[in-house]
Amino acid sequence: MKKYYQLSAALALSLLVLGGCAKNEKVDPSITNIAVSNPDFQTLEDAALRGDVAVLLGNKNPNDPQGNYTVFAPTNEAFARLGLNTAQDLTALQQPFLRNTLLYHVFSGSLPSSGLASGTSSPSALGPQRRIIRRADGTLYVNGSKILATDVRAANGLIHPIDKVLLATGADVLNSALALQSAKVFVKPELTFLVEAVIYANLTGALTGSPGSAPLTVFAPTNQAFKDLGVLLGVPLNQPSDIRKLPVATVTKVLLNHVVGGAQGGKFTSELPNGSTVASAGGDPVAFGAFNNGVLTVKGAGNGTAVANMVIPDVQCTNGVVHVIDRVLLP
Repeated sequence: MKKYYQLSAALALSLLVLGGCAKNEKVDPSITNIAVSNPDFQTLEDAALRGDVAVLLGNKNPNDPQGNYTVFAPTNEAFARLGLNTAQDLTALQQPFLRNTLLYHVFSGSLPSSGLASGTSSPSALGPQRRIIRRADGTLYVNGSKILATDVRAANGLIHPIDKVLLATGADVLNSALALQSAKVFVKPELTFLVEAVIYANLTGALTGSPGSAPLTVFAPTNQAFKDLGVLLGVPLNQPSDIRKLPVATVTKVLLNHVVGGAQGGKFTSELPNGSTVASAGGDPVAFGAFNNGVLTVKGAGNGTAVANMVIPDVQCTNGVVHVIDRVLLP
């Protein structure tokens, strides 16, 4: 009889242990756990660690009654589009900027697919809103990033995988460019030639924008794009100050060719009129190529057959959207 009770007790304990394991298997992992266990989110995991948000997204949201977050989660390929393939590559970004970028992907609370209606906006944990866009073919985008899947459930919320990293600066176009120029975004300064050109042409006010002013779509040439322009013009542009070798009227006209307002102002790649031509702020036409893999080529009337590619598309600023391009658009 004693052996019977011992066996019964052991069996009961075993069932308890097994029952506990089975129960745990049904518990959804946290958002951080999903990123860690899914190889498609390896770079996101690395970014979350460097950006100091891994612990945040591994726990319940204290600011939501259900304890939930919703994350638009960039895949490895999304990061690769920015040249970020490894944890080491992420060190090219300043840590505060990386953290803010990750927070821009987060919504405080549950935002299921049923709440992703075209034209709606949602606030991010960073502050700036994101816009949901449905293209004519039915594909769904958040800003310029395609939503690849929806409602991946986690213990502390939902995940919507996306194909491009969402970018927002929390500043106007000019100050966003200044942040790049002063190495507050990338460790290596960028857009230094563009900033010099804007100051030289006295267009700083136009890119700052006043409260309530119409949003802009701005195409921002990289430093290399300006250096390539110098080769084309036969005027060496080896450093930003060399921009002043060109007539100010010429620089002004060229810069205005990179700004689009009106009905096409403040547009993400998913909204730009692919295959169409629009008027720039300078009055000259700017032509868009086909919408392909989430980006478009763009060309000025003076570029002949040469087109500019989007190096960093869809950067949301407080007064518009900036697309960093690899060629200067000539009027």
